[in-house]
Amino acid sequence: MSVTLSSTKTRAALRVSARVSGELLIVLAMTAVAVWVLGRMWSVVWPLIVGLLLTTLTWPVARLLRRRGWPPALAASVVTVLFLLVAAGVVALIAVPVSSQSGQLADGVVEGIQKLREWASGPPLNIGDDQITGAFDSATARIQDSLGSMVTTVVTGVSTVVNGVVTAVLALFLMFFMLKDGPRFLPWLERQLPGRLATDVPAVASRGWETLGGFVRSQAYVGLLDAVLIGLGLWIVGVPLVLPLAVLTFVSAFVPIVGALFAGFVAVLIALVSNGLTDALIVLAIIVVVQQLEGNVFQPMIQSRGLGLHAAVILLAVTLGGSLAGIVGSLLAVPAAALIAVAWNYLREQLGEERQEPDVSSGGDPS
Repeated sequence: MSVTLSSTKTRAALRVSARVSGELLIVLAMTAVAVWVLGRMWSVVWPLIVGLLLTTLTWPVARLLRRRGWPPALAASVVTVLFLLVAAGVVALIAVPVSSQSGQLADGVVEGIQKLREWASGPPLNIGDDQITGAFDSATARIQDSLGSMVTTVVTGVSTVVNGVVTAVLALFLMFFMLKDGPRFLPWLERQLPGRLATDVPAVASRGWETLGGFVRSQAYVGLLDAVLIGLGLWIVGVPLVLPLAVLTFVSAFVPIVGALFAGFVAVLIALVSNGLTDALIVLAIIVVVQQLEGNVFQPMIQSRGLGLHAAVILLAVTLGGSLAGIVGSLLAVPAAALIAVAWNYLREQLGEERQEPDVSSGGDPS
């Protein structure tokens, strides 16, 4: 049986499609404007985000002190000082053993380079000392030729370090004020917003706060799991500086992808210069196995429970965030996706309609 298109229904479908397309274009344009504004204000937004994440990590301790009758300012001050002491302790835990064994590590690096040179001079490469010296001379010449770009890179690196210090200081001050005055923010926000927004925005903000707390806790769980497994493997192999490397693995877990690569590179390098090539390959295999388990099993499972997101959504969010904004995008992709999900779920609750359940007690047809 042939079907003839209805001109009336076709025009109606086109009008609906045009209207929906126009509305989507407006939403996308407003989103692009909002992203552009955030980019222009990034020097303020980034410390705010870092301070907010630090606050979610330290808020349980501050809340416990406040419930025990401590004044808000005193509780926030104590928690901030404790956080600084813990951060300094972590740095000392990494720096002191490394500095105490720096001579041994330096000798190992020299010995490793000498072994590599001896290996290159033998079969199957048979690279002579003259060729190695020529390669070093060529590398030196290239470095001298690119001295200007190296100076620019160093200046850029110094600027990055300074910006990082400023961001850290601002984030700490913001963390203190959020710990001190955080519970008063939502009531203040309700008084500032008109009409329905006075209810909707604080509700979404409250759910978003819980979601950010879940994200930080899940990252801490994943980092602790990585640190324990990799630290145990390093201890079994007999690699020095096991505790600093485990702490470095835990801290780097808060920077997805790049943090794991950096911590793994440091562990393999120390294993190479201290234990030799065989143990370095074993350490590399341990790190690869742990990172695969973390990235494909543990992290999606833990974060999907803490954030209410499917594991596939988390993996796609990290990939998209990294491709759009590098390390920062990878770090913020998962909490951003979780906050979008919170807002979407709340919107569905407000716009949804309650379905009328069929009355089967009266003998009616439930279908």
